Amino acid sequence: MLTDTTVPQIQEIRTRSGKMIAVRPVTSEDEALLAEFFDRVSDEDRRFRFLSAHNHLTHEQLAPMVEVDHFRTESFIAFDEQGGAVVGHALLACDNALDTGEVAIAVCRDWRGMGVGWALLDVLADAARHRGLRRVISLEDRDNHAAIELEREKGFTPHGVEGDPHCVMLEKLLR
Repeated sequence: MLTDTTVPQIQEIRTRSGKMIAVRPVTSEDEALLAEFFDRVSDEDRRFRFLSAHNHLTHEQLAPMVEVDHFRTESFIAFDEQGGAVVGHALLACDNALDTGEVAIAVCRDWRGMGVGWALLDVLADAARHRGLRRVISLEDRDNHAAIELEREKGFTPHGVEGDPHCVMLEKLLR
C-alpha cells in the first residue's frame, strides 16, 4: 500500500509498436498542454473519454486532471520522446476506501494503434497496485470497441451497467 505521496519520476516506455514514450505525473502547470492534446484527440475518442460530446475542454473540465493529490487521484501525461508532443493521458481516481480505482485513457488521433493506450493501462495498473487497490474499473461506451477489446486483452471482465444500455463497466481484480 502507498505510504507516502511522493510523485514518481518520468518513466520511459516502449509501446507495442516499438515507439518510445515518456510518461510522468501531470502538474498544475500542464493544463495548457492537456487542452492542446485533447484538441488533437478525435471527436469520437473525446466523446468516448468523457461520455459526451466536447469540441474543446474548458478549465472546469481540465481542472480535475491537473489539480490532483497524487494519492487518491493520479493523472499521467505521455510524450513522444522524439518530438516532445503530448500523445496520451491517463487518469486513476480511487474511492475513499482505497479499494477501487476508476481508470480513463485518451490517445491523440495520430498515435492511435501504436500501443500508447496499452502502455498507459499498464502504468495505471501499476499505480493502482502501488496504492493497494483491490480492483480497477473502466466505464466505456458500448460503441468504443477498441477500448473494450484492449481492456479485455489486459484481463478486464465486462459487466452491464444497470439502467444504462449504452455503457459497459470493465473490471480487473488486482489481488
